[in-house]
Amino acid sequence: MTPRMPRRLARAAAQRWGLRPRLVVAFLVVAVLSALLTATVTFRQARGAILERTQQAAVSDLRTQVDSLGPDLAVPPQEEDLRDFALRLQQAGGSHPWRISVSYEDGPIVPGPARETRRTVQGPLRAAVDDGRSAVYQRVNRDGDPRLLIAMPVNFADSDTPSGVVVYADMSLGGERDDIAALVTAAQVGAVPALVLAVVPALLAARRVLLPVRRLQEAAERITTGGLDTRLPVSGNDELADLTRTFNTMAAALEAGDAELRRMEANARRFAADVSHELRTPLSAMTAVTGVLDEEAERLAPDTADAVRLISQETAKLARMVEDLMEISRFDAGAAALQLDEVDVATAVRKTLQLRAWDDHVEAELPEGLRARFDPRRIDVVLANLISNALRHGSVPVRLRAWAAEGRLLIDVADNGPGIAPEALTRVFDRFYKADAARPRSEGSGLGLAIAMENVRLHHGTLTAANAPGGGAVFTVSIPVDPKARGSTGAGSNGADRPDDSDGPDEPRATSRGPM
Repeated sequence: MTPRMPRRLARAAAQRWGLRPRLVVAFLVVAVLSALLTATVTFRQARGAILERTQQAAVSDLRTQVDSLGPDLAVPPQEEDLRDFALRLQQAGGSHPWRISVSYEDGPIVPGPARETRRTVQGPLRAAVDDGRSAVYQRVNRDGDPRLLIAMPVNFADSDTPSGVVVYADMSLGGERDDIAALVTAAQVGAVPALVLAVVPALLAARRVLLPVRRLQEAAERITTGGLDTRLPVSGNDELADLTRTFNTMAAALEAGDAELRRMEANARRFAADVSHELRTPLSAMTAVTGVLDEEAERLAPDTADAVRLISQETAKLARMVEDLMEISRFDAGAAALQLDEVDVATAVRKTLQLRAWDDHVEAELPEGLRARFDPRRIDVVLANLISNALRHGSVPVRLRAWAAEGRLLIDVADNGPGIAPEALTRVFDRFYKADAARPRSEGSGLGLAIAMENVRLHHGTLTAANAPGGGAVFTVSIPVDPKARGSTGAGSNGADRPDDSDGPDEPRATSRGPM
């Protein structure tokens, strides 16, 4: 599997419910809601229009038949007259298969209405038609069969007085119900292809929105990996085009700022290296002179002797700082190299302690027979910095412990001092950083731990600082036993294959602890 495959799989998993599916689903939801709203309004309007047309047609036809046959009705009518009148109206119904009943004033309804609608006809419908001279109608549902009930008073053209005769018509609305059901079925059948077709514009809209967003994402990823010259083509005048223009402006500003920072950083490194190199020759002469003056200090006047010793100390401190700056400049330029050798760890650590007469001040717990491949000179510098800082800022004895675990060599240097302030732990390896601002002129240059960190990184290892639970600071060095088997921690250097620099120190020496 290529390195890009996990990223593609993760991106595919994220896009499963990413912006594209959400846009498509939102588009479909809007389409479904719009279709449902349109179908509902259309259904209500069509249903109302169909029923209203049927009702008006039925009332109009019944009025025509009543006006045509009503004059032949005897007044006051007998029950047989009403029955005959109802029969003739029912036979004249034509396209309206209605059932006709007739009543006179408060008399019985003949022939009687259907049992299911008798209460409606004899109750509210009859009362409504008795209060006026116009027809009234009502829709009822009889066991799932919709029906239309009409009550129409019979009026004679030659009299303004109502005749008292009322005609009741009961007709089925099954045909209209079937028409409305067919309309609903047609809407349901048409909604499926409409939704399927809605997916196409949804995908097109999502693509048009997401394509610029995806390009912006890819461009941002290229910028995070160092491609500050990344630019995107701008098309259109919408908000996405404005966003692309803003992105290009930001990328150009980042590229210009990065170039300026690189230029300033290169100038600063070159300046430090040049100054250190130029100071090296006069400092060598000054060191030689101060050495002679130190030997003659006992023969000088007390005040003069103190001044000579002070000059000698400051000159030595300046010489150490110049050496540290030279070492830092080699790290920055990638010119620092490793001279690897298979070394006995216990022997190398004891040599570091013996060269500086620290045997009585350091409790060393060293495994016998443990061998590792590292640069003895650089590890000596690392241990010298850590131990000298522990002795200077902690209290004796300093504890040093070395062991191997999981293919790595680990070395702990712990002191009995007050430890490192929490706010200083994150900056303890910064260059020229001193945790105690009240001691700006301490013996340390503020570069010791930075140099130690760089030397450990050359070995593809790590250097960490922490406070022990019982008090005191603990520095832990972790490097591979065999640098060819690089672990996942630590940083490497491309200078390991280069020849050693000629300006490296000839003798092991202790440097000061940066943050102190």
